[in-house]
Amino acid sequence: MNIIEGFNSMMNVLEDAVGTFNGHLWSFLPIPLLLAGIYFGIRTFIVQIRKIPDMFRAVVEKPAEQNDEDISAFKAFTISAASRVGTGNVAGVAIAITTGGPGAVFWMWVVAIVGGATSFVESTLAQLWKTHDQDSYRGGPAYYMTRGLNSKVLATIFAVAISFTFGFVYNALQSNAVVEAIAKSVETIGSPMDEHTTFLVRLGIGVIMAILAALVIFGGVQRIANFTQMIVPFMAVAYLILGFIIVALNFREVPSMIADIFGAAFGFRQIGGATMGMAFMYGMQRGLFSNEAGEGSAPNAAATATVSHPVKQGLVQTLGVYFDTLLVCSITAFIILLSDYHNADSGQTSSLTQDAVAASVGNWGIHFVTLVLFCLAFSSLIGNYYLAQANVQYLTNSKVVLNVFRCAVLVFVVFGSVGTVPLIWALGDTFAGTMVIINLIAIVPLGGVAIKLLRNYSEQRSQGLDPIFHRDMLPEIKNVECWDGRDSATKNYPVAFEALGLPVPQAADQQPPADNAGTK
Repeated sequence: MNIIEGFNSMMNVLEDAVGTFNGHLWSFLPIPLLLAGIYFGIRTFIVQIRKIPDMFRAVVEKPAEQNDEDISAFKAFTISAASRVGTGNVAGVAIAITTGGPGAVFWMWVVAIVGGATSFVESTLAQLWKTHDQDSYRGGPAYYMTRGLNSKVLATIFAVAISFTFGFVYNALQSNAVVEAIAKSVETIGSPMDEHTTFLVRLGIGVIMAILAALVIFGGVQRIANFTQMIVPFMAVAYLILGFIIVALNFREVPSMIADIFGAAFGFRQIGGATMGMAFMYGMQRGLFSNEAGEGSAPNAAATATVSHPVKQGLVQTLGVYFDTLLVCSITAFIILLSDYHNADSGQTSSLTQDAVAASVGNWGIHFVTLVLFCLAFSSLIGNYYLAQANVQYLTNSKVVLNVFRCAVLVFVVFGSVGTVPLIWALGDTFAGTMVIINLIAIVPLGGVAIKLLRNYSEQRSQGLDPIFHRDMLPEIKNVECWDGRDSATKNYPVAFEALGLPVPQAADQQPPADNAGTK
């Protein structure tokens, strides 16, 4: 047995073990995830739908005063979008359809709409309990678990889990999807390669991606924010335009496609052997991997923003869920479902999307999807790294540890390029489920805090104000380090206090140390 055969044998053993575990995990996980979303939707009076106009207003808003080093709501949105919009939208949707049937698309929509309320709560909490960083802010579940729940142990477990998941597993997924797409492109313009050559080519692609990633991730959060702000909207819009063109070219088939989605989702139609249960499970899996609602990842990006009220960034991140799943994932699903996908192999990834595009616009579409996927996957790699970095910094401020972690991330990028597709995706599902469980333990009891913040926001909005939050507005909430009026976006807080009929506190630089300032 040569080295390559031995490597593949080991991958198969790991794949079987992880797949068995996932079968048990995902047999029950969708239920608490959906129940949490329904609970938050009821408590917030369906904030994920009711406040859609405010979401668009918040994502483009710029504070009256903003420092050069501040990260805007839109920049924070693109950091989280960089993580969300990637392989899950192209390769993940393809896997969901070939394994769960067209009904999986419906359940992806459900997890997005219901999960919008969950995303609002977790990102609002992250903004409230954020901490000062050198050139911006940082925060996330580890911080609200420490300061809101007073559970350092739970926070540490989560920080380790997300650092491993996003730094290693999810970034391996990005490089894996890229090499699969490139292999498809190469196949259309040249002769098939033997096993040894294929392995070396995949390895080379992984090394190139690792080198490009290193140039960005060693540059800090500002470079990450600037990079994602530039590349994510451009590539996502280009992909959406192509998708709309394909839907328009096949508009006569759209009614039957919609019928297939709803019929298969509720078991009225069994297409390609996929049952209602399979559609539900794979739709939930791929939907969660794509939009990450309730997973505790987006709050890490949400906490970096300089906004005048925590609720604003909660609304922005909810919009991110819709953009990711209801728009980008849906376009991929339509592209596939409008093609002859029925004979596709179970678990087929980006190559199915490439074939579907080519069926409508010609072989150039295969190469276009490869380019789009490379850019989206690379931006996801950068976004994933930042989410992991924020949690490594929660665990330690050691520069040595951070640099070792960065190097390990690059190693996993290379590993993902040569690992087997089923194993890499199975690991992603395992760790996504683990993070959901830990995060739900925190945000369900802390949900009342997000409700209070939403009420404060709505009271100010009803009086025609641009809402501004100060921690003295809700003094019962402890361990709030920021929100003392020093931030450039909140300096006009006296106006909000007067409108709410509350006594205006002293300026932050005139106050004695606050009891609720908290520590990390």
